[in-house]
Amino acid sequence: MKRAIGVTVVLLALFGVVIALGQAPRFRVDPAWPKIPNNWQFGQVASVAVDEQDHVWVLQRPGTLEPAEKPRAAPPLLEFDAAGNFIQAWGGPGQGYEWPNSEHGVYVDPKGYVWIGGNGAKDNHVLKFTKAGKFVMQIGRAGMSKGNADTQNLNQPADTFVYARTNELFVADGYGNRRVIVFDADTGKFKRMWGAFGNVPTDAPPNPALPDADPNGAPQFVQPVHAARVSNDGLVYVSDRGGKRVQVFSLDGKYVTQAFIGRECKAPDCGNGTTAASTAFSTDPEQRFLYVANRSQAKVMVFNRKTMEVLDSFGRWGSAPGEFGTLHHMAADSKGNLYVTEVTPLRPENRRVQKFTFLGLSSAK
Repeated sequence: MKRAIGVTVVLLALFGVVIALGQAPRFRVDPAWPKIPNNWQFGQVASVAVDEQDHVWVLQRPGTLEPAEKPRAAPPLLEFDAAGNFIQAWGGPGQGYEWPNSEHGVYVDPKGYVWIGGNGAKDNHVLKFTKAGKFVMQIGRAGMSKGNADTQNLNQPADTFVYARTNELFVADGYGNRRVIVFDADTGKFKRMWGAFGNVPTDAPPNPALPDADPNGAPQFVQPVHAARVSNDGLVYVSDRGGKRVQVFSLDGKYVTQAFIGRECKAPDCGNGTTAASTAFSTDPEQRFLYVANRSQAKVMVFNRKTMEVLDSFGRWGSAPGEFGTLHHMAADSKGNLYVTEVTPLRPENRRVQKFTFLGLSSAK
């Protein structure tokens, strides 16, 4: 009898695992978030990051505002609390550093430092600040990139991420180059770099005209390489936006696997045909779910992070709350809420960051 009970308990536990694997997160958009002060106007909202207090940092591009809007331009970087209340704002040119010409990525690292990069033609660097906006360090110099072999300069870096266990800065170096490059987060010293499939990143040949013609995808990243994020268990997820895929690597750049994103969608129905704009992890300890911003199909896709199986998606083209224009970057807070930015040109209603409140898990569609 005891054995039968034991077998039943095991079967129920296994059944519970099967049910859990068949579930996916559910979200509801919060149309009142955030509360933007001073009648400020956002330009294209390039990026978003969440710090250890669940404060949300929003990086936007004042330079993309129309002339009539510029008197109301918000500062480039704004901090909000989880309820959407404004905390502070700063950013722009200053003493001792080169502010990017086109703001692109923001990230707040585990030590509380704020990293900023740009994708302007001469944005060959990333910047490190305190949360109060005090300049700490610059890696690379504006206009000095020598290409993918250059270990001192970047070339229009799209995104940054610090992996706390190794104190390493991972950079998706990404619009001018086609690589992931890693630095010591304290000193800025170069450590290693790699391209698609762990290959040596090259300057030539140029991006293929049909990056999805090969069933395995292009042998190099297809610009832009738009984001690089590291999971708690030490896997690097690279958003190869031009290649319509997310590639997964070990910390030292060994290729693990890949998942194609919206590869079936062709221009003109899918705009410029680029898809995997960014990723974010669910904030449970195992990070069971991977969120991928599918730029060309205007939706956020939900994957089982371990198997890279698509579980669900949400969103569609539009300007109403919960709809998307041109998806860009994403971040999640400790409660599982998701924040998504948009950079739609000439559409003021889509120059925004949206908060999607986590509602829990339910059966995947």
